[in-house]
Amino acid sequence: MEIIKDACENWGFFELINHGISHELMDTVERLTKEHYQKCMEQRFKELVATKGLEGVQTEVNDLDWESTFFLRHLPQSNISEIPDLQDEYRKVMKEFALRLEKLAEELLDLLCENLGLEKGYLKKAFHGSKGPNFGTKVSNYPPCPKPDLIKGLRAHTDAGGIILLFQDDKVSGLQLLKDDQWIDVPPMRHSIVINLGDQIEVITNGKYKSVMHRVIAQTNGNRMSIASFYNPGSDAVIYPAPTLVEKEADENNNLYPKFVFEDYMKLYAGLKFQAKEPRFEAMKAIESNVNVGPIATA
Repeated sequence: MEIIKDACENWGFFELINHGISHELMDTVERLTKEHYQKCMEQRFKELVATKGLEGVQTEVNDLDWESTFFLRHLPQSNISEIPDLQDEYRKVMKEFALRLEKLAEELLDLLCENLGLEKGYLKKAFHGSKGPNFGTKVSNYPPCPKPDLIKGLRAHTDAGGIILLFQDDKVSGLQLLKDDQWIDVPPMRHSIVINLGDQIEVITNGKYKSVMHRVIAQTNGNRMSIASFYNPGSDAVIYPAPTLVEKEADENNNLYPKFVFEDYMKLYAGLKFQAKEPRFEAMKAIESNVNVGPIATA
């Protein structure tokens, strides 16, 4: 618990080993994800690179990422059956993996509550809204890149949502986090799940826990797999600092964080993802007088 507390307060990231998800399931997810990329995504990515003339770029590219991705939604309703080109086995395995990750996310939220002195279930309730949380997975591959100094795999950003659970390639590295103005590698570790905290956790904890800037560096060799699952508040959940944490921090952090509806934050984030989070919080503050806490939120 102490290690998790330190990670949440000072790093925004930690790597889990004893997470209870079977290695066999993880190996199957990895195999099928890599097969799917080779069969359905790789050629499309090569064509995109050729169309945009990215092989021969001479100056830094700031408006796109060297990644091939697709998205799966699990909650409130799954769209896995609607995604084209997925084998039945892959659909089934990803559904099973998502269920395990959902359970793990909720366990972790309760550990965070315990460390923060919040009642058990507070964060889950805060995320609930009227239809439960939003939970989805971004499946990415970062192919070999001829100019990694000029094109990022994924540009630097903080995550907008709640708690993020990443199953990353254990051979090809590339993920980095920003700590004390230095970029630090998040090393690949077999069968681990990397956890990081999003902007909503920063707001609810009144800044005690921070969302942290991170990026993916493209590599000249190897194709890096990344399966990031985002356990986020429901669209109509009202997000605001937990009252007990505001009282504790009253002198230092009073009114630093806004109160807002999660969906409104996401609309703002869509256009500002690759910029600092502080102006996003300020922009939400400017409109927060219209937010009605109503029966959704928990006190």
